[in-house]
Amino acid sequence: MVTRQQISFIAGVFLLCSCSCQLQSQDDVRQVRVAPKPIKPSSVNVGQRFPSIQAKALDEREFKMQDGRRYRATVVALTSTSCPICRKYTPSLAAIEKAYSARNIRFAFLNPLPSDKASDIRSAISQHGLMGPYIHDKTDQFTKAFQVRTTAEVFVFDKAQTLVYRGAVDDQYGIGYSLDQPKKNFLRDALDAILNGQDISIAATSAPGCDLWQEEKKAAPFSDEVNYHSRISRIIQNNCQDCHREKGLAPFGLESHDEIISHAGMIKTVINNGSMPPWFAKEETQTRWSNDRRLSAADKRDLVKWLESDRKLGNPKDGPVAKEYPSQWNIGSPDETFQIPRPISVKATGTMRYQHAIVHLRNPTEKWIQAVEIRPTDPTVVHHVLVFLSNENSRQRIDESAGFLAAYVPGNSFQKYPTGFAKRLPANSRLVFQIHYTPAGKKTSDQTVIGFKYAKAPPKHLIKTRGIANPRIQIPPGAGNHAETATLRVSTDATILAFMPHMHLRGKAFRYDLVSTHQKQTLLEVPSYDFNWQLEYRLIEPISVSKGDVIKVTGWFDNSTHNPANPDPDQTVRWGPQTDDEMMLGYVEYYLPGQDAAEFKTKNGSKDKNPGLQRQAEARQSSARRRSNLSEMTRSAFQKLDKDQDGKLTRQEVGLSSTFESLDRNGDNFLTVRELSGFQQ
Repeated sequence: MVTRQQISFIAGVFLLCSCSCQLQSQDDVRQVRVAPKPIKPSSVNVGQRFPSIQAKALDEREFKMQDGRRYRATVVALTSTSCPICRKYTPSLAAIEKAYSARNIRFAFLNPLPSDKASDIRSAISQHGLMGPYIHDKTDQFTKAFQVRTTAEVFVFDKAQTLVYRGAVDDQYGIGYSLDQPKKNFLRDALDAILNGQDISIAATSAPGCDLWQEEKKAAPFSDEVNYHSRISRIIQNNCQDCHREKGLAPFGLESHDEIISHAGMIKTVINNGSMPPWFAKEETQTRWSNDRRLSAADKRDLVKWLESDRKLGNPKDGPVAKEYPSQWNIGSPDETFQIPRPISVKATGTMRYQHAIVHLRNPTEKWIQAVEIRPTDPTVVHHVLVFLSNENSRQRIDESAGFLAAYVPGNSFQKYPTGFAKRLPANSRLVFQIHYTPAGKKTSDQTVIGFKYAKAPPKHLIKTRGIANPRIQIPPGAGNHAETATLRVSTDATILAFMPHMHLRGKAFRYDLVSTHQKQTLLEVPSYDFNWQLEYRLIEPISVSKGDVIKVTGWFDNSTHNPANPDPDQTVRWGPQTDDEMMLGYVEYYLPGQDAAEFKTKNGSKDKNPGLQRQAEARQSSARRRSNLSEMTRSAFQKLDKDQDGKLTRQEVGLSSTFESLDRNGDNFLTVRELSGFQQ
């Protein structure tokens, strides 16, 4: 029997480990300091081809955009001798030009202010040693063509004149502040990615500087001409080919004009109804998501317009540089890989229940995961994979509320974390793979592999994932819009990085709300949840949250005959691991500022130099083992008492009325495992 002391112990530990949140609202505060921030690339023409224009520099050199094919990339940096931020950035630009010109990257400088004096410009060129052509754009030819917003913007083009980065040089200078050294090197990172044949991780930012006059028309294409080679090929490449390519996850490729024409009808349908590219968050005026897949209004308009027209090809020379996709690992060569012990057979037709596999890592010391990727050996039948950490006493049990270590979902098979961030892999870890297979017409087998790249040192911030769950869900037969909720109240400040809602076939909509003493704010709303796309929603700007607040998640379910995926609308549906059961889980990825580095800072798994910290860590590990043992005892006792195996205990099954009343915290005359364990929702 579980005692009150045990229940109180578990409940106390749960509350201590929970994550509490409160948004720092600054809507009524005037911004006196403005730093560069990542923005959606397609909203500022990233991915589009720039027209072949030319101009003369102050020294009479001719600058032609079309000459860029001779270089790895072309950088056009806005500058000015009268803008204070530009004056601060001129030495930085000169240093970057000197470092990268030797690597076949050309530079040009564009001054958009006609009132700047030629003598001041020549003095700046001489003083800082600027080598590239300096264009004083008195007629606004380049400025209008570039659709420049501020005097501090930088544009980077590949050899096919495609804009691949637009934004700030770095974050050293902004409105109202200066740093001794930059924390983020946006331009250098973009150029390094180009030279290494990699994707640019941050392809667009704001660029605080001296604002320029803006026309009403926003994010229009650089050119009004819409043909396949100059425009449509880039839209498809930027938004579709990650999946729609040879050996991609999609069932057909879109890598040529003929392939696009063959699928023109379907492309038009899914673009118009918004089902492709897949993105289900509520539409917002300004996106908050770094992985927002929606087409920009201009891209959507031009793609549909071209499909409905005579579909001009244009000049093949105007086509984009072909994108190279990794043949093996997206994260690069892993430091270690682990494969599930044996192949899992997948039948040809119908559906399959979730499959589970356990991998014993037997790593002698803890490690820090900088990047992780899951690779099925037959991706055509793998719907999604979640990998959980487990200890030696848990067997195959998965505590979804504890969060997952890694995920493979449609459209996202890997995670890379920024420098200074990592996930912890404890010593002697066991991985539990939960795999959902979808038969695809022929018998096959799969033996999924996971790969890790490790950080060389303990990170500044430890990334954690938490699932906000309600295992008491009860969806009535025939209900078309049934709501269930779960909440999480925790005890320490945190910073939220991403969300991932999870439901099954009856899932209809999902929402995260932040409730504090001051306000209630929606963090994420998914009005049309689709089980076929287990999407992650990653924030551009992480949300700082505070002690004492509550994150509330709400899921809506359609258990009616109007839901064609509904396995049985006549059944009351409860929590369960299979797709014909249901779940209501709101995963949250976060870190705890100022706490993780001190808590887990060890060197190669050896004892910390501070013995007090080491003793604390050992005490925490011992406490975790006791909690795990207690959880197994509780579940075992529950299963023995639950005679009819309905997932609930009645007074008759428990036998002791006083004990029953003390444990039945919600007064519904039933006990669940969670009540028996003392967990508080």
